[in-house]
Amino acid sequence: MASAMMKRSTATMMKSVAGNLRSRAFASVSVGTDLVSAAPDVSLQKARSWDEGVESKFSTTPIKDLFKDKKVVIFGLPGAYTGVCSAQHVPSYKNNIDKFKAKGVDHVVCVAVNDPYVLNGWAEKLEAKNAIEFYGDLDGSFHKSLDLGIDLSAALLGHRSHRWSAYVVDGKVKVLNVEKAPSEFKVSGGEVILGQI
Repeated sequence: MASAMMKRSTATMMKSVAGNLRSRAFASVSVGTDLVSAAPDVSLQKARSWDEGVESKFSTTPIKDLFKDKKVVIFGLPGAYTGVCSAQHVPSYKNNIDKFKAKGVDHVVCVAVNDPYVLNGWAEKLEAKNAIEFYGDLDGSFHKSLDLGIDLSAALLGHRSHRWSAYVVDGKVKVLNVEKAPSEFKVSGGEVILGQI
């Protein structure tokens, strides 16, 4: 009997957690949000080798430098070397880079809660570094500022990013797509956002 009660209690708790995730409003970022104002003191780390890091004195890129006076397509994903990210998400942008450029997009940016060295190795493995700019959000501060962080400890990933994409003009979000679950790949791909620009 205790076992049955425990199962019901666990099932109720899981339904509650799932319901909260589905109804999440992503209040900190939406169409019209100024990303520079939303994350004013945040910097990202451009993907690079260790030697490049040392040479640059471990420089970082302030958010304003990434977006000011530019048209940027940016997409966030749970992490380098993970399944959907490697097999679908990055390729959907890499394979459409010429179409993004034809629409006047200055940069296509991938950001993940990883260090810049892991992202560099992953970008090279995917042969995507010449098409996409990869940036590490080492401590997750960029995603936390936008309320796009998620705890994926159950998958042994720790705190990561939701799967999302945005079209940003001069720092302001014009289009925003966020997947309901980080394992899904329905609204954040390159082909989808191409049709929204």
